[in-house]
Amino acid sequence: MNDNAGQTRQAAVTPFDTAKLDRLMEEAGIDVIVATSKHNTQYLMGGYKFIFFAAMDAIGHSRYLPMVIYEKGAPDHSAYVGNRMEGAEHQNNPFWTPAVHTATWGTQDAAGLAVEHLKKIGKAGGRIGIEPAFLPSDARDLLASRLDGARFVDATHVLERLRAVKTPGELAKLRRASELITDSMLATIAAARAGSTKIEIIEQLRREETNRGLHFEYCLLTLGSSHNRAGSPQAWVEGEILSIDSGGNYHGYIGDLCRMGVLGEPDAELEDLLAEVECIQQAAFAKVRAGAAGREMIVAAEAELKASPSAAFTDFFCHGMGLIAHEAPFLMTNHPVTYDGIDADKPLEAGNVISVETTMLHPKRGFIKLEDTLAITDGGYEMFGDRGRGWNRGGA
Repeated sequence: MNDNAGQTRQAAVTPFDTAKLDRLMEEAGIDVIVATSKHNTQYLMGGYKFIFFAAMDAIGHSRYLPMVIYEKGAPDHSAYVGNRMEGAEHQNNPFWTPAVHTATWGTQDAAGLAVEHLKKIGKAGGRIGIEPAFLPSDARDLLASRLDGARFVDATHVLERLRAVKTPGELAKLRRASELITDSMLATIAAARAGSTKIEIIEQLRREETNRGLHFEYCLLTLGSSHNRAGSPQAWVEGEILSIDSGGNYHGYIGDLCRMGVLGEPDAELEDLLAEVECIQQAAFAKVRAGAAGREMIVAAEAELKASPSAAFTDFFCHGMGLIAHEAPFLMTNHPVTYDGIDADKPLEAGNVISVETTMLHPKRGFIKLEDTLAITDGGYEMFGDRGRGWNRGGA
C-alpha cells in the first residue's frame, strides 16, 4: 500500500479560503466535509486532477473515487484519498494536505481510508458533509456502517458557495477557455464549405479546440432551417445559416459560447433576426454589475424579448459557470436545467461568472443564437471571447 499519511509536514497552506469554508460549514451544521466529486476535489486540491481517470472513472469492478477530507477550523487535519498511482504525482508535486492516502483502486477501499482518517482526527461521530449525487451507494453504506453516531449532511450547497466567486487565477483560465473556443469556432466556420456535413464540421471543431490546448467536450450544431443540434450527415447548403455552440475545458474550467455562420452573404432578414437576439443580450448586459440583483438583468432581457417581433419563438436564459457548466449563481428556475433560481434576488458579486444566452427557433430561417460569458466586476462586467458575434462567413 502506498500511503503517505505518516509524512510530517509544516502547517497546511490551503489553496482556497478556509475562513469562508469554515463559515459556510458552521451555517450548514457540518463538522467535517468528505468531498467526492471531481470538480470539488479538484477545487479543494488547488486545481489538481489525476490524468489517468480524466476521461472515465471505471476500473475493474469499481471506479475511481478521489476524496478530500476537511475539518472545520482545522486545515492541518485535512487528507487526500486517491488511487495508488497518484503517489507518483504527489512525489513530483506534493499535495497540500498534511495526510495523503494514495492507496485505493475502488470505492470501498477509498471509503475505508476515509473512515480511518475520520477516526484518527476524532470526527467519526460528527456531522459529516457529503455530496449525495457524487457518493456511490456502496461507499456511503460503508461509511454509515463504520461511523457509529455520525450524521450525514448534504454539503453540495456549501461547496457551490465556496466556488461562486472566482479568484484572479480562475478568471484567467475562464477567459482563456472562452478565447480559445471562440478562435476554434471561427476557424471551423471559415473552413466549412458547401457540402460539409454536420459530422465533419463537429470533427473539425474538435481538432481546432484540441490543437489550441483545450479538452473538447461537446458541439451542438445546426444547419439551415433545422433546429436539430445533434451530429448527422446533413450537409451545409449555399445561403443557409449555421449555429455552433461548444463547450471546451481549459485546465478544468469551462468555456461555453455560441456563434453564427452563413454560407454566402446574410440577407436583410437574417441581419434583422440576429439584431433582435443582440438587442436582448444587450438589455441584459446593461443591468450586470456587482451589487445588482441577478433578477434585474432577467427582467430587462425579458422586457426586450416581449417587444421583439420574434418573441413567440425566442427564449432568454442565464446561468453561472466555472468548473461546471451550471453552478452558482443560480439565476433561473428549471430553465431548462432542473434547479431553483435561488440567487435571482441576491446581489451579483465581483468574480461571479455567468453565461447569457438568447435563442431564436425561427420556423423558416433556423436556429439563431448568441451565448456570451461575462465576469462580473464592480463597475459592470468583462466579456470573455467577445469576437465573432455577427454573421461569420463560411468557406472563407
